[in-house]
Amino acid sequence: MDNFGFLKIAAAIPEVRVADCEFNRKQIENMIFLAYSQGVQIVCFPELSLTSYSCGDLFFQRKLIRNAEQTVAGLLKAAENLPVGFIIGVPVEHNSKLYNCAIICFEGQVKGIVPKTYLPNYAEFYEKRWFQSYQPEYTAFPKTIRYADTDVLFGTNILFNTGCGKFAVEICEDLWSVIPPSSGHAMSGAALIFNLSASNELIGKQQYVKSLVGQQSARCQAAYLYTSAGFGESTTDVVYTGNAYIYENGKLLAESKRFQLKEQLISGDIDFELLNAERQKNTTFTAKPSVNCTDYAEETLAFPNPPKGNFPLNRFVNPAPFIPVTDNYNESCEEIFSIQILGLAKRLIHTAAHSLILGISGGLDSTLALLVCTKTVDRLELPRKVICGVTMPGFGTSGRTHQNACRLMETLGITAKDIDITAACEQHFKDIDHNAAQHDITYENTQARERTQILMDLANQLNGLVVGTGDMSELALGWATYNGDHISMYGVNAGIPKTLVRHLVTWVTENQMNLETQKILRDIIETPVSPELLPVDSQGAMTQFTEDLIGPYELHDFFLFYMLRYGFSPEKICFLAEHAFENIYERTVILKWMEVFYYRFFSQQFKRSCMPDGTKVGSVNLSPRGDWRMPSDANVHLWLEEIKRLKEGS
Repeated sequence: MDNFGFLKIAAAIPEVRVADCEFNRKQIENMIFLAYSQGVQIVCFPELSLTSYSCGDLFFQRKLIRNAEQTVAGLLKAAENLPVGFIIGVPVEHNSKLYNCAIICFEGQVKGIVPKTYLPNYAEFYEKRWFQSYQPEYTAFPKTIRYADTDVLFGTNILFNTGCGKFAVEICEDLWSVIPPSSGHAMSGAALIFNLSASNELIGKQQYVKSLVGQQSARCQAAYLYTSAGFGESTTDVVYTGNAYIYENGKLLAESKRFQLKEQLISGDIDFELLNAERQKNTTFTAKPSVNCTDYAEETLAFPNPPKGNFPLNRFVNPAPFIPVTDNYNESCEEIFSIQILGLAKRLIHTAAHSLILGISGGLDSTLALLVCTKTVDRLELPRKVICGVTMPGFGTSGRTHQNACRLMETLGITAKDIDITAACEQHFKDIDHNAAQHDITYENTQARERTQILMDLANQLNGLVVGTGDMSELALGWATYNGDHISMYGVNAGIPKTLVRHLVTWVTENQMNLETQKILRDIIETPVSPELLPVDSQGAMTQFTEDLIGPYELHDFFLFYMLRYGFSPEKICFLAEHAFENIYERTVILKWMEVFYYRFFSQQFKRSCMPDGTKVGSVNLSPRGDWRMPSDANVHLWLEEIKRLKEGS
């Protein structure tokens, strides 16, 4: 099975009746068919869902245990023609011992039975009264037992292979143990864990359980589905409210509603490729494990292979993956901004520089860099005059950006210089015998290198540090002049992609600036992105727009994130982009700019191989000293061929 590594799973919370296996079977069967109608491939039910969890001493009744086994056989028969795996909770008797088990079923067969390892011993959950704890250290490799007239694997060390990834099962209290069985399962290759639970409701307990599930998902770098018993369980002493969650690598994908009187089904698409990519970069998955992760048996669930990409994706694909989506957006922005400040503060102290020098263009990048500089010197209790901001108007500088640059420096109270580079560039054209009317790459880069020369010489003059303003998106695309704006002594925006730059400037504007400065910053935020290297029009307005030339930055940042963070193929990135930018960009537009992205990313590596120091902010970074090590002469042919095939197919 290959559908970009996605597997659709669901957590089911059926209505139950205590000790009524036939009623419970009908509810389970109905929800299996419902899951099938929604394209679900594996659906998981709560702990002891076939009998109900709250049977008490009725678990001593052989009639109930035998009826449960017979009911499983009937359920298998009813679902034998459905390509849906399902996991149900059933009490299983073996060698005169009763085990609290999860039964994994597919295509009319029991593929495995997983008993519960850790039994609670609380006043309301005295499971040890009825069930035996399964201890894998005594019988490490799963044994075969007879159940429902079939020889079935029985044990905790069983992996189930879906074709795109493996999953394993643990039950309720197993997760609460010091070393959950799922830790061993994950180390042995399971990237998806199912947990069948029956946890009662108490004040504050739900948040604790969510934290527990989320942390285990993150720790194991796995998807984790948790589903707990709901309405219909006995309320003699406690209440079961039916909580269900689906996490992926610590992120919540779906959750049920609380205190419902009807059944619930929540689903989500798990990305095994994403999880495997995370694990490949995590050396703990290759280290010697401290948990039992040997002697595993394996079973296969052979799902039919749908046409690749021809399925609805049941998960949110963030079109701006670099933008914080946490509950506390302000806190996230403050954290990012503080990382930039601390990085620059350390460099300033270490070099014993007397000043910070940077070019101010009136654009977003230099504005963010200037804001970082001002807050850094404020934090170090230095006067803002140690910052020397230089605006250097040239052939393409518009009146709008030049005015904003000058006004911003004035309101922030820094040392400001206004140096026109037009005459210097014209002299340079004469020196190298270049026609100034020929507006080519030489014409453009001359201006960028002249500006860098001025900044570097001012740094020598003022015993200062040249602060780079270029962002990570420009580094990815090579949208910088080599030995021009490509060079600085410390790049404060090196870890900030273009889409995030705008958000950070907006956040600083709204939270840390006075009204006068806010007005200037808002106009800068609304100004189109441009290098301003080609002559302005007759009205003094810019004529060069970056995104018209190289494509929308929101697409390039999307490509960059999924290529570097997870190593996804162009085909999968295109598939995700179509979902993320639905009704915004057509597939042909996505592929057009994707081709530009890959070509530029590979051809411009030489600029990143010698990029200046700059602090890392997020999980994606392009520093050649640790985060992205790529030969400057690597061939892009393999990636462009796939994009070509996609364009021909579209």
